[in-house]
Amino acid sequence: MTSIGGAEMVDWNLAVATATRLVRPGPDVSRDEARAVVAELRRHAKASEEHVRGFTRMIPEGHAPQDTPVLVVDRAGWIRANVAGFREVLRPLLDKMQERRGTGPGGAVLGAVGGKVTGVEVGMLLSFLASRVLGQYETFAPPSRELPAGTGGGRLLLVAPNIVHVERELEVHPHDFRLWVCLHEETHRTQFTAVPWLRDHLEGEIQSFLAETEVDPMTVLERLREAAQSLAGGRPEGEAGEDGGRSLVEIVQTPAQREILGRLTAVMSLLEGHADFVMDGVGPDVVPSVAEIREKFQQRRARGASRLDLALRKLLGLDAKLRQYRDGERFVRAVVEEVGMDGFNRVWTSPNTLPTKAEIAKPADWVARVHRRTES
Repeated sequence: MTSIGGAEMVDWNLAVATATRLVRPGPDVSRDEARAVVAELRRHAKASEEHVRGFTRMIPEGHAPQDTPVLVVDRAGWIRANVAGFREVLRPLLDKMQERRGTGPGGAVLGAVGGKVTGVEVGMLLSFLASRVLGQYETFAPPSRELPAGTGGGRLLLVAPNIVHVERELEVHPHDFRLWVCLHEETHRTQFTAVPWLRDHLEGEIQSFLAETEVDPMTVLERLREAAQSLAGGRPEGEAGEDGGRSLVEIVQTPAQREILGRLTAVMSLLEGHADFVMDGVGPDVVPSVAEIREKFQQRRARGASRLDLALRKLLGLDAKLRQYRDGERFVRAVVEEVGMDGFNRVWTSPNTLPTKAEIAKPADWVARVHRRTES
């Protein structure tokens, strides 16, 4: 485990223990009901493969997609899987901090309290998210006996208790809602299995982002202090406005990181918007109540579960993810209407054909650039 001054920087075991202790219990279901939900989700995940590939045309005929497992998990299983993913992605950054650790006061502070405090904080974050995530394609997941991954990395998680909770809350048809969720998540699995370079591209961008992270302990503490003051409304007079409405993740950044984040935002908007577009495109043929589900689910996304939920979403930057769904879906829809599905699929040709953040907002610019068209 990476450490500073002999102390763990992140106590991952404590993070798991904290999250599993704090996470809210799932909906009340009997053992037989739980088994039936798991079985149905597995069937829907399998059926979604054909629906998604037929609609997107992303799997060339005669080629099998890279095998990635579909795992139906509970909230604790989702927590364990994501801690494993965090450890994998953050390893280079933690190694870098280990190399630069010093004997100054900043290093002493982090060495004394960093590991346990950070472990608890990560656990609290995961406990909040674990009751909200319906499904997830884990791109960088390391395999384990309990949570296997594909040969090239990656696995699809479906969080059964959360799916049941939301379908009850929205009062929608359980069979239709479960299939609808699987269509969205299967689209993500198709994106990564049909586009071999996408995983490495994303990993490279993320590692570039982390490489720009300030690693001096006192600098980290100072930036976090400034971020906390900004969020609390305690910024010095004359600075109001610049950071208004920005999340903690956005504030603690260097200029170079903001550029990388702009590219990552564009890619994630594309992936999330494409999944929403496919989900609704396939839906009418296989999900009879798709219109009702979409309307109720959009309302739920917009309002959040409570005022606390809204505040935490803002703090963690989750409201930006909601914009990614909306903006990305508009981009995909506009491009498909203009050049058709095959024309849209040129987006997957290489990193150079991915839309920029500006092109997500102006799909015609992407069409003009990639399809060599000019405005008449």
